Amino acid sequence: MAVKCFHSFALHLLLATIVIGVVNSEYIEYNTAPRIVTEKINVHLVPHSHDDVGWLKTVDQYYVGANNSIRGACVENVIESVIASLLDDQNRKFIYVEMAFFQRWWRQQSNAKKVKVKKLVDSGQLEFINGGMCMHDEATPHYIDMIDQTTLGHQFIKSEFGQVPRVGWQIDPFGHSAAQAYLLGAELGFDSLFFARIDYQDRAKRLREKTLEVIWQGSKSLGSSSQIFTGIFPRHYDPPDGFTFEINDVSPPIQDDPSLFDYNVQERVNDFVAAALAQVNVTRTNHIMWLMGTDFRYQYAYSWYRQMDKFIHYVNKDGRLNVLYSTPSIYTDAKYAANESWPLKTDDFFPYADKPNAYWTGYFTSRPAFKRYVRDLSGYYLAARQLEFLRGRSSSGPTTDMLADALAIAQHHDAVSGTQRQHVAADYALRLSMGYLQAEKLVASSLSFLSASKSSPDKKNPDTKFQQCPLLNISYCPASEARLSSGKSLVVVVYNSLGWKREEVVRVPVSSENVIVKDASGKEVVSQILPLSDITLRIRKEYVKAYLGRSPKDTAKHVLAFIASVPPLGFSSYVISDTGRTGRGLSASYVTSGSLNQDVEVSQGNLKLLYSEEGVKMSRYLSTKNQVTAEQTYAYYIGSNGTDKDPQVQLCKRYNLVYFFIFISCFKPFSYTYKASGAYVFRPDGSRPIKSEGQAQAQLTVVRGPLFDEVHQEFNSWISQITRVYKGKDHAEIEFTVGPIPADDGNSKEVITKLTTTMKTNGTFYTDSNGRDFIKRVRDFRTDWDLQVYQPVAGNYYPINLGIYMQDKTSELSVLVDRAVGGSSLEDGQIELMLHRRMLHDDIRGVGEILNETVCLPDGCKGLTIRGKFYIQIDKPGDGARWRRTFGQEIYSPLLLAFTEQEGDHWINSHKTTFSALEPSYSLPNNVALLTLQELENGEVLLRLAHLFEVGEDSEYSVMTKVELKKLFNNKKISKVKETSLTGNQEKAEMEKRRLIWKVEGSAGEEVKRGEAVDEEELVVELAPMEIRTFLIRFDDHNEMVGEERATT
Repeated sequence: MAVKCFHSFALHLLLATIVIGVVNSEYIEYNTAPRIVTEKINVHLVPHSHDDVGWLKTVDQYYVGANNSIRGACVENVIESVIASLLDDQNRKFIYVEMAFFQRWWRQQSNAKKVKVKKLVDSGQLEFINGGMCMHDEATPHYIDMIDQTTLGHQFIKSEFGQVPRVGWQIDPFGHSAAQAYLLGAELGFDSLFFARIDYQDRAKRLREKTLEVIWQGSKSLGSSSQIFTGIFPRHYDPPDGFTFEINDVSPPIQDDPSLFDYNVQERVNDFVAAALAQVNVTRTNHIMWLMGTDFRYQYAYSWYRQMDKFIHYVNKDGRLNVLYSTPSIYTDAKYAANESWPLKTDDFFPYADKPNAYWTGYFTSRPAFKRYVRDLSGYYLAARQLEFLRGRSSSGPTTDMLADALAIAQHHDAVSGTQRQHVAADYALRLSMGYLQAEKLVASSLSFLSASKSSPDKKNPDTKFQQCPLLNISYCPASEARLSSGKSLVVVVYNSLGWKREEVVRVPVSSENVIVKDASGKEVVSQILPLSDITLRIRKEYVKAYLGRSPKDTAKHVLAFIASVPPLGFSSYVISDTGRTGRGLSASYVTSGSLNQDVEVSQGNLKLLYSEEGVKMSRYLSTKNQVTAEQTYAYYIGSNGTDKDPQVQLCKRYNLVYFFIFISCFKPFSYTYKASGAYVFRPDGSRPIKSEGQAQAQLTVVRGPLFDEVHQEFNSWISQITRVYKGKDHAEIEFTVGPIPADDGNSKEVITKLTTTMKTNGTFYTDSNGRDFIKRVRDFRTDWDLQVYQPVAGNYYPINLGIYMQDKTSELSVLVDRAVGGSSLEDGQIELMLHRRMLHDDIRGVGEILNETVCLPDGCKGLTIRGKFYIQIDKPGDGARWRRTFGQEIYSPLLLAFTEQEGDHWINSHKTTFSALEPSYSLPNNVALLTLQELENGEVLLRLAHLFEVGEDSEYSVMTKVELKKLFNNKKISKVKETSLTGNQEKAEMEKRRLIWKVEGSAGEEVKRGEAVDEEELVVELAPMEIRTFLIRFDDHNEMVGEERATT
């Protein structure tokens, strides 16, 4: 046997010697020339890297490759390495998405390097896709923020490269909104939109039916004009298994040196063909796309391109397929050229579940304080840009640029979503804070300029020093709390960023109860003094110390409220003075406190609130025979800890065809484990009602006054609320304080508030899409597939940015919110909102950190307390839209307050006390919002106008409406108006000419009439329901300041 083995070994050695002697290694020129072969399957290889603008590491750490103990990721290396590889071969391609990173890299390059990169862009080797500063989330941002961050990126691409992105690329967000499809897709001039994450049941059905690629019509109001070709990836946004080629990846490379023992060209070609054929089975036409990359890849780009060069060369030589370097734009053109008819998709792709008991609906509420901070600064940024335009953009002074950048990256799908690690959340918040401080200076200087008298010698350099109070939500405002010495008074300038006049209650903390308020003419206005609650005083003390590092002075004991009447796009001034007298006259307020031995009633007009130990009941008489009552309560879900096994469920079988998964049939029950509630996932394990307890039981304070009545309730040591009803208003305002959520029992808790009525809603309710269109929801139902219900609570949660409502034949109940939250209607006649979450387990979705937010003080750390508001109104069916749309604008754009002191009446007598940028007596129609008024660096002014109503939403306002630009810009002569795409990077007419018109299976719906082109003489803008129109405007330089003549002293 030994002799036989020796002879066998000798024979193999002899053959190997012969082979090595005959075959030599030599240079191989790979043919990667791109081509489309119509009679073959064409595999489009799309090299890409998904670079999160913050998640596990901060945006800076990701860029430079710091803190690699968390993850070895360096975006700077990605870009540098890719550029070098593209310069090596003109056939190679790459797409890049996140402009926050690319812009930073670009600014650091030499002119010589920039010339080379511009050639790569011009040739199409390097293509910018999506083009925003980040890949924004689609559940939790407001649509204005989505537009702004995308505009920032598109303007950079246009100014530096002269390019216009063609394709949407939302590959990682956790569900997809209708507003994204039409607003951040079709309205940008995009030809297509691609993403990866959809519900696992939805994906299974689409794989079977070859409906992963559809025409998505995101807006019923805009009909077929809102359509966009949409591609859903058959798996995730990475290559098929076995085709990833980063340095440490395990996929077998092609070894094509015949002198090597592991020569495997044909084997790898066969693998490639098999994977491609599997994908063809779930895709229409003979074009398929492979995403060659995933998170933070191409740090050593040559390792990818070397293998792709070989695959293209050898697979094409094999002849069964055609492979090419490609981009989503090339792929889109190929799909369009196929002249195929595509299925029509409406509504959206929420909620998203990747497993039967893993619904990604917890992040709709995660990090609620951060969500509110982003929303507040979004409204502030809108107002600051207006004031920057009215003042005139300065090249030297403070600008809104830093806030713009911070808000842009805060829209990232692991930022405002609340799914980042804690140190990253702190980094986002710090950037926002720094941006706010710059914008605050800009706002102060602009108001100082606008209020300076025309004849004043300090008009060019006004010296009024305005202060602002970003912590008014916890009743902290040093400017208003300062004690007014003899002869001094406090001037409050109130700015309104909306296009219509507003009369609203303004609330500021004060140190004395003996204060009165006068308007600019010296007439006393109705005001009201209220006590600061014990809860508010505690929060002030703790959170001012936590945020500012110092304790607040114990001067504020009261809140002063008064009615401010403010013109559109302008300001009014009010004076607060201390009379030194205890008699308050017009400012009377009556406070009673005690226990709930009997029910307490508070009412204004037809609105009545009834308080009991269980909570508050809100009633409104819609007619003499129709009274609707809604009971409001609190509860919490216990978050699953993930240690149990899910109930066994029947799933579609996953057949592994080489490297590509397709769903074909079903098989025996299968158990999934470890599905805890976490930053992403909401998985409740039972719920508990919250009732008054301990010393707080049945205690409340009732405050009645000439402006509003309010009731303070403390349910327990960590939940309290103040309910307000305003004179002349039909809605109730509920200001809640939740936290610190107790965790000593070892349970995760997700706090909700419920509104319960007897309405017969038939399982139907409506939620907004990023604050824009409302979408019909039906409990336990999906329009695109037969839903198998495994999570009846989490699976019925939807994102809410503006509001939620339900209706029956006799009434309609609406709830509006002050930030992004999750909500649902789990029973007929019931609405619930999730307000706060404190988790004690991770949901194993990548962040690797428990969502347990705390605030730290000198005496230790404890769970985060949040404060917020929601608003409730009951109407007749169909009447609620008017309140939702108009009041929703006021929530998003609150009145902006600025303070300064004066001696006697000096400031009032020497300054303009009221101002409006609009022509006297003109205001925007009630169905139109001014989204953007911003002076750009080149002197052009970016203007966006939006119709607020959907088709059929309101009998009066869901119609074509008009805005007169001449009256909008008083005393400014418009020299040129150019209508553009939503982001202002191309002319609208040219964009429409290039738009691809796709064929749709069945009826695509009626073509909706939009506003006509703007006549250069008349300068009137028409807006159809839900239409947003964007313009670049130039003014004659010699014209006076906007609104100067309307302002009075």
